[in-house]
Amino acid sequence: MKKKEQDEIVLPRKEVIKRLRDRSQPVLLFGETEMEAFHRLRRLEILEPEVDRGLRNDFQEAMEKVDQIYLDEILKSQGKTEDGKSANDVKVESEGCTIEDIQHIAENLGQRSNKGKDAEMIMTVLKFIQQLWGEKLNTRSEEDKVSMRGKLASATYNQTQSYLRPLYKRLKKNNVPEDILEHLVRIVKHMLSRDYVKANDAYLQMAIGNAPWPIGVTMVGIHARTGREKIFSQNIAHVLNDETQRKFIQAIKRLMTQCQRIFPTDPSRSVEYNA
Repeated sequence: MKKKEQDEIVLPRKEVIKRLRDRSQPVLLFGETEMEAFHRLRRLEILEPEVDRGLRNDFQEAMEKVDQIYLDEILKSQGKTEDGKSANDVKVESEGCTIEDIQHIAENLGQRSNKGKDAEMIMTVLKFIQQLWGEKLNTRSEEDKVSMRGKLASATYNQTQSYLRPLYKRLKKNNVPEDILEHLVRIVKHMLSRDYVKANDAYLQMAIGNAPWPIGVTMVGIHARTGREKIFSQNIAHVLNDETQRKFIQAIKRLMTQCQRIFPTDPSRSVEYNA
C-alpha cells in the first residue's frame, strides 16, 4: 500500500509545501499524511486553478509584460527584432506632431468657445509628451533597459499608456465632463508655459478638490449645511469618483513629471526640483 502511495506522488514535498503556502493553506493538517496533503493540493488546484488572480494588480501585470519582453530578448540570438529595434524598447505611438504645432496650441488653448477643439488640443499635447517620454526610454543602453530600475521605468510607461486610453477616448468623442476639461485646460496651458508649480496646483484641485468636504457631500443631516451653495464642481475630489478616472488622473501627473524633465525651467517654477 505504501509503495502504491509513493508511486502516486508526482511532486516533491518541498514543491507541495510551496504551492500550499502560495494559496495561504496549511502545509499539513492535524493527523494528515504527506500524501493526503498532496491530494488536498491537487483538489485545490482543480477547483480553484487561479485562486490568486484577483489579488494581482495592473502594475504587476505591466511588470510581467516587461519581464516577458526581457525573456524574449534572451532567446533572440542577436537581441534585435525584425525591424532592427531592441526587444526591450517600449512601444511609442507617433502622432506626427512637431514643436511648432505645440507652440501653436499653447497660443490658442482655452481661448475658444469650442470645447471640442480644446479637447483635441489637450489630447495632442498629452500624446506628444508621452511620445517624447517613450523615445527617451528607448535611447537607454541595453544594460540599463534590463536592469531592475530600467524594467520598472518601462513598466511605469506601459501602465501609463493603458491608464490614458479611456481619457483619450473621451477627449476624442468630446464627452469629458466640463469641470474636468476646464482643469485639463489649465494644467496643459501651465505645462506649455513651463510653470509647473501652477500646473501642479491645477492638478491638485482636479484630483482632490479644495473644499472641507472634498467628495462633494452637501447634506449630512436633515438640515441643509450652511454655505452649501459654495460647494461647486471644482471642490469635488474627482480622483475618488471611479477607478478609471483615478487612473488617468494619476497618469496625467506622471506626464507632468516627464514634461518637467524634458522641458526644464527655473527652479522657482519647478515641482520637486532635481528630484
